Amino acid sequence: MKIGDFELIPLSDGTAWWDGGGAFGLAPKARWEKLLPPDAQNRVPMALRCLLVRTPQATILVDAGMGDKVTREMAEQQNLAIERPNGRLVDDLARHGVEPSDVDLVILTHLHADHCGGSTRILDGQLAPTFPRAQYWVQQREWDDAHHPNERTRATYLTENFDPLEASGQLCLLNGDAHITRGVRVAVAPGHTAGMQTIVVEPPGSGQVVVFLSDLAFFRWQLERLAWVSAYDLDPMTTIETKRRWQRWLTERQAIIVFQHDPQAPVGRLVEQSGRYTVIPEPEL
Repeated sequence: MKIGDFELIPLSDGTAWWDGGGAFGLAPKARWEKLLPPDAQNRVPMALRCLLVRTPQATILVDAGMGDKVTREMAEQQNLAIERPNGRLVDDLARHGVEPSDVDLVILTHLHADHCGGSTRILDGQLAPTFPRAQYWVQQREWDDAHHPNERTRATYLTENFDPLEASGQLCLLNGDAHITRGVRVAVAPGHTAGMQTIVVEPPGSGQVVVFLSDLAFFRWQLERLAWVSAYDLDPMTTIETKRRWQRWLTERQAIIVFQHDPQAPVGRLVEQSGRYTVIPEPEL
């Protein structure tokens, strides 16, 4: 999609199948399974969607997917299945004429494995950044929490996914909301993790805004319903308040929303009708 002199392209690192109870939290299965039917193991499909933003100044990648370092043991422990009928994220980038060395900036919403696993790869037997020229941007709070995991978080904060970025000198740490480059900024959106950030793209002169929500809402139904919070959120009550603020802002701005994990509605707009919020799916960017 072209907006002003920006081009925005959703990308795929495949589809992950995670436990439906984890994805929907306390929402009753009798309600969510009508929207997203689970498989025989109670897993639901979750897109591993990233975003390519091309501007006159930079080629930007938002999140890096799961990557290729997932072992069979990890998949079995987490009851995880990954489907990649069209290859990995790097294959999708290549279909759009982008090689890893072409990427200038990688903005990581947070450091869970399904968002930053593809940031690094094994090259000649050694861990190395997948995008050799890129600056990788992440919140300082997220970086600190990832290096001090607890019993609940250690299974998804895997240092092989992000420590090579510091070793190579490509890591850039942020402290709160910040402008990254012309027309692209980040806004901290706590709840899922304390240091998670959303990405806001506002091509100058266009009057339009695109928001990459990350895990503020896995699916559009979780943005519509404040109480529907995933079991993976570390602070669910903060998630609810963060969603409340973003509901108003997204509606007022008539923002285009990119859903990272929704397998059915990659893109939509939030509207308020008779006091209730509804996501209207739109054609994919």
